[in-house]
Amino acid sequence: MAIIDIHTHAYTREYLELLRTKGGVYGLKMRPDGKEEIFRGDTPVALPQPGHLDYDLRIRQMDENHIDVAIVSLTCPNCYWGGEEVSVEVARRSNDSMAAAQRKYPGRIYWYTSLPWEYPKRALEELRRTVDNGASGVMVLANIQGRSLTDPVFSPIWQAIDERRLTVLVHPTDLPGADRMDMGQYDLSWSVGFMADTTLAFARMIFDGFLDRYPNLKLIASHGGGTLPYLIGRFDKGDEVELPSRRRIKAPPSAYLKRIWYDSICYSPQALDYLVRVVGSERVLYGTDYPHQVHDMAGMFAKTETMPPDQRHAIREGNATRLFDLQGSDAAGIG
Repeated sequence: MAIIDIHTHAYTREYLELLRTKGGVYGLKMRPDGKEEIFRGDTPVALPQPGHLDYDLRIRQMDENHIDVAIVSLTCPNCYWGGEEVSVEVARRSNDSMAAAQRKYPGRIYWYTSLPWEYPKRALEELRRTVDNGASGVMVLANIQGRSLTDPVFSPIWQAIDERRLTVLVHPTDLPGADRMDMGQYDLSWSVGFMADTTLAFARMIFDGFLDRYPNLKLIASHGGGTLPYLIGRFDKGDEVELPSRRRIKAPPSAYLKRIWYDSICYSPQALDYLVRVVGSERVLYGTDYPHQVHDMAGMFAKTETMPPDQRHAIREGNATRLFDLQGSDAAGIG
């Protein structure tokens, strides 16, 4: 059995330098431990690690943790900063670095394209270019500089993704208003804000009828879906009492939750078990969040190792093989 990690990230040194010099509201600050961290104002966003920058190290650590295939994405703040030309440049350079890694490690590295979403015409150009260059899916943050993913300005991009039947990893970032909610304290922007960002993005999609408008979308909700599985009953009750004139969806919200895919990054085996019971193992994908400081490579292997064989196979390999049109164990040359 192969293991396909669908949630793993990369930066480049060039990316961090552009962020340092042209990041606008984003920048790099020194932590008390002497490490540089990405901030939006006073809110921490991400802490670059050696594995973000070094594919040789990544492959060694994949091997040590039984991972055969990694699908890599540019993590937050992605390319949503610096104005149009900088955003386009950042997306192109990051995407090209991942395409180069795929060529260097065929069958081991695949990647999601990042797009300058704030500039739809340029985003469509980059989507065409990168899919032609081997991208396996699309990465998008759960809000685009505070704008909802259901904002009509993004409709041309979603239409193109839907027509191509591409898989989309929806990943949280700093929640709008995180500074006003004092989420910089105790890293609550990560532990609470990220979960809220993912949950809000998908709740809007569900109640807006987004999944009916784009029936071919294959959306992955990061980090076990945030709090989506826990809110399934609350969503259905809210829809039950909604005014018919305001309802936009054709089925109960719980039905849409089962049209979404989820990664397995829950940290708690009880939380992962609950996710599987709510949405089914056929909707859960193996993810580690490597190489972020909070990655769970070893833990994820251990948690899935104790699952029934059919669930273990679905989560580690089967679902991703189907979603991304990979060849399963043959993709890593191990069959």
